[in-house]
Amino acid sequence: MEKIYSNASPKKDNLKPKDETVSFLLDYSKALSVINYNKLKFEALLN
Repeated sequence: MEKIYSNASPKKDNLKPKDETVSFLLDYSKALSVINYNKLKFEALLN
């Protein structure tokens, strides 16, 4: 167990999402609506 946590974690600088991916996620988050009713949560995608 010590060996697993003592190693340095690999750098992940090469993760560069495409502009299309970022645009899709932003549009999706703008369209998503979460409605709280009592103790229930409803998710609605407003397209």
